[in-house]
Amino acid sequence: MMKKIDKDVIVVAAGLSGLAASIAAAERGASVVVFEKSNTTGGAANMGMGPLGIGSSIQKQHMVSLTPGEAFRKHMYFTHYKVDARMVRDYYFKSGDTIDWLMEMGVEFAGVQRAFSADEATRPYSDGEFTWHVVKPEGGGMPGPRSASAMTKKMTERAVELGVEFMFETPVYKIIMEDGKAAGVMAKNINGEETEARAKAVIIATGGFGENPEMIKELTGYEFGKTIFNFAIPGMRGDGLKMAWEAGAGKTKPSMALMYQLPDNMNHFILDGAFRQPCLWVNRNGQRFMPEDQIGNTTFTGNAITSQPGMIAYSIFDSRLLKKYKKKGPDMISHVHPHDLYDHFDEQWERDLEAGYEPIAQADTIEELAEKAGIDVAGLVAQVEHYNEMCEAGHDEIFEKNRNYMQPIEKGPFYCCRQNVGAYGSVGGILINHKTEVMDQDSIVIPGLYAVGTDAYNIYGESYPFILSGNTMGFCLNSGRIAGENAASSIEEF
Repeated sequence: MMKKIDKDVIVVAAGLSGLAASIAAAERGASVVVFEKSNTTGGAANMGMGPLGIGSSIQKQHMVSLTPGEAFRKHMYFTHYKVDARMVRDYYFKSGDTIDWLMEMGVEFAGVQRAFSADEATRPYSDGEFTWHVVKPEGGGMPGPRSASAMTKKMTERAVELGVEFMFETPVYKIIMEDGKAAGVMAKNINGEETEARAKAVIIATGGFGENPEMIKELTGYEFGKTIFNFAIPGMRGDGLKMAWEAGAGKTKPSMALMYQLPDNMNHFILDGAFRQPCLWVNRNGQRFMPEDQIGNTTFTGNAITSQPGMIAYSIFDSRLLKKYKKKGPDMISHVHPHDLYDHFDEQWERDLEAGYEPIAQADTIEELAEKAGIDVAGLVAQVEHYNEMCEAGHDEIFEKNRNYMQPIEKGPFYCCRQNVGAYGSVGGILINHKTEVMDQDSIVIPGLYAVGTDAYNIYGESYPFILSGNTMGFCLNSGRIAGENAASSIEEF
């Protein structure tokens, strides 16, 4: 027998954007049901550290002067105005209040940070801003990947408190359309039992298609596990996009929020961080391809690697530079990787070498290193020679790299790590307006249908704006909140 449910608002998936949507709608008196294919809430956000916020009380306490208007302008310059300015504006102007909204739920933040600091010469146009509100981990300790799970837990508790109903292990497979309007969904649980849920508003929040290699290749051109190594959260198969398109939603060109990483980087996290330094970076031909003082901006570096032969790069340092890192710490500090990672480097390196971890290589000569790593031998030898000459002269005549980082590669053993294009996941696919209402291909609103988070229209254009860190979570949270508020308001008008 089919189960039937009647609610004001249906939310499809219980990740960050779905949780935000459900809470926002419930706070305005709407009855809400959330369908989730897994057995828990949070989705990809459980892997992250925290959202963007601009104008929050935390920023004001830390004397961060960046305004939503300034951030909006910076974002639009970064994307060359190829994105919906109204949507970006509404998101940024809401983001500070959203941080305070989360704090009222009991979410605690470890302060506000930027993801990286640009070199002085490039700071005016490439510096990171203090927008990243990193969540305090549950149980204390240093913030890091997965810190944000403490936030999604508090949000889930708040949703339950407000009477939101969660139906776990019950994926939605169809949006019910009647007279051109979204009228509900069809879902089926793991036991094969079907549910027909009716509502005045349906909010799609399924998190994109980061775990669907076929869609990644078809829609973005990257090959999962070959030319891109993105976060592949189980269940993110593009279900929401497919259902929305079937219901008449317009299609937008999705992209991948690029960065760079080691393959299977979470199991090789020490090395992933240890090689994110402004040492010598080359492509497969042994040639430098960017000023290494910019590698702190993972978007810039990911973009640069996509333009190299085979979409790969190599990070190289020698034993003298490694000794310096061990003694004085890294040249570039990351909030993602632990600051003491060189204390654990030897242990991880030896273990991975012994296990045959393919992206790394060690050798006593540059020639041998090139052979082991798969770099053109003559090209690397010539590049190292030229690079060392420039280090001695104290000037990078090719890319004008900061002279403080012009450190020669000359004392063996030499260490090399292959860097691949990575991504935080997919972004975009479903056409929406600034109210998060889904539109058809002619930009006509489909009544009762909303899309949020990474399912929704791509506000990043061709490059993820890493200069305004926390952007993925920020947009998920705020687009979800906007959708929940608008869905509840539309019900009142019914």
